[in-house]
Amino acid sequence: MSESAVIPVILSGGSGTRLWPVSRESFPKQLWPLLSEHSLLQETALRATGPRFGAPMVVCNQEHRFLIAEQLRGAAVQDARIVLEPVGRNSAPAVAAAALLVAERDPDAVMWMMAADSAIADVAALHAKLDQAVVAARAGRIVTFGMRPTAPETGYGYIEVGDALADAPGVHDLRRFVEKPDAATAATLVAGGRHLWNSGMFVFTAATMLAELETHAPDVLRAVADAVARRRQDLDFIRLDPEAFAACPNISLDYAVAERTRHAAVVPADLGWSDVGSWSALWEITPKDARGNVAIGDALLENADDCYVRSDGVLTAVVGLRDVVVVVTEDAVLAMHRDHSQDVKRVVDRLKADGRHEAVAHNRVYRPWGFYEGLIRGDRFQVKRISVTPGHKLSLQKHFHRAEHWVVVSGSALVTRDNDEVLVRENESIYLPLGCVHRLENPGRIPLTLIEVQSGAYLGEDDIVRLQDTYGRN
Repeated sequence: MSESAVIPVILSGGSGTRLWPVSRESFPKQLWPLLSEHSLLQETALRATGPRFGAPMVVCNQEHRFLIAEQLRGAAVQDARIVLEPVGRNSAPAVAAAALLVAERDPDAVMWMMAADSAIADVAALHAKLDQAVVAARAGRIVTFGMRPTAPETGYGYIEVGDALADAPGVHDLRRFVEKPDAATAATLVAGGRHLWNSGMFVFTAATMLAELETHAPDVLRAVADAVARRRQDLDFIRLDPEAFAACPNISLDYAVAERTRHAAVVPADLGWSDVGSWSALWEITPKDARGNVAIGDALLENADDCYVRSDGVLTAVVGLRDVVVVVTEDAVLAMHRDHSQDVKRVVDRLKADGRHEAVAHNRVYRPWGFYEGLIRGDRFQVKRISVTPGHKLSLQKHFHRAEHWVVVSGSALVTRDNDEVLVRENESIYLPLGCVHRLENPGRIPLTLIEVQSGAYLGEDDIVRLQDTYGRN
């Protein structure tokens, strides 16, 4: 890495509720391959690879740490520093933590902050605009990217563009930020030609950002500096101190710094950008058939127009409809008119109020060792499928309220049962009585798949006493 390398900083803290039922808190939209074979997180990281960039930094929810680490490895993104937020505190604290960590090595390093869940069609144009932003950032500016509007969108904030900067070609003074407008205001802004969509991407040096935080949000900087100073390394992760970080105000970078600083600048750009913030937005940027339809998965459309239909589960047929979104997962179905894409969050809020697990988690739940998914649940029993990655193992644990029966479907399982170790092969089974200390490990070279039958008076996931855990969860 050269001394002038740009440090990518990827913020991955959102839950993407407007893309429910695919995006949920336990597995949000940035971890899904919504536009290509790569997830949105992977696409974001791959835009910032090569000799001009340093190793990326990802600031994320600690519950997603293993998923993010695995996705970065899957995309061959090397040497990433993954910073774990113990609680969500919005973008200003996340950026403050990244700037403090980067400044420890080089206060003058240029940082490129971007969300993990945006789409950009023209990466070559993005890099050209980034070059312009870097020049201004080295001159002490905090530079954002303003996207040329294609419609009077009410779901985006806007930026008013000022005069061109003499010392940074292609960069303009930023006059003001405009909150997400109503339809009439948005139409006026777009027609005027001086306003751009706020992409949420920023370029700045670590020193500039820390100085502006000290001026405009000292309480944020003080709390985050304490959390960074008391951090600890955990495997490949940087854990910020929970108590100090929790004391930090919950505030966005826009409110904390960008709208207050005298050094704000904007690069006007036309990159084919989208924040992928709704099913309607996803329909707009996804290739369509001759009738304007998008069909993904086991979906069949007959005499339908301008629809988005996605099935991750059963066959889904849509007949004689126009401008609708139909999304099917294993445990939920969403059907709506595309004009109501912004209302999906209301559905999620109602599900949360009713205590429904579908609001936050999928039927398939990912763990650092693999995943499990529920198949059948009845009175005093349930059946799960468990998949363990080669070389990985579950925690050494016991249960107070349930017994378990494991049947190996493929691969081999090394099972600890109290004082014994038993190798269980394909088509073999083992019984784990209530209260026994046990552990499951995959010693082989292929994924281990088994069927688990639980029986007992209480079958909740919180009936786990971890005695030893490779992943630091006990």
